[in-house]
Amino acid sequence: MAHQEHDLTIFRGLIKFKNITQKIWGVLLLLSIVTAVEVALGIYKPDALMSYIPYLNMKILNLIFIVLTIVKAYYITWDFMHMRDETKLLRRVVVWTFIFLVLYLVWILIQEAGYIFDIDSIDYIKRDF
Repeated sequence: MAHQEHDLTIFRGLIKFKNITQKIWGVLLLLSIVTAVEVALGIYKPDALMSYIPYLNMKILNLIFIVLTIVKAYYITWDFMHMRDETKLLRRVVVWTFIFLVLYLVWILIQEAGYIFDIDSIDYIKRDF
């Protein structure tokens, strides 16, 4: 089995590490920062981010959560699942399939949320909980 060198950079080469252990810790730190931002936004919910995006029936805060989650999924796949070391065609097949499925899931969730919002705004449906 041939020995393969690992790419010790992140952010398209902006940050370079000396060895693989430092890179793992660097990626873990990056993912931890993104998670901390998500948690802080979830706890404080700034009023500026609670307004709705026209035509999407979605709050800006929810869109930020979706984008940050996709960023985390990308870095987990790219670094910990070693997609950066694969051929270009395999990377494209995996990444574009993932992006398509995530966007499709987001579209389904937005459609369902809009339907539930519209139904709940009509006062003739009552629920006993």
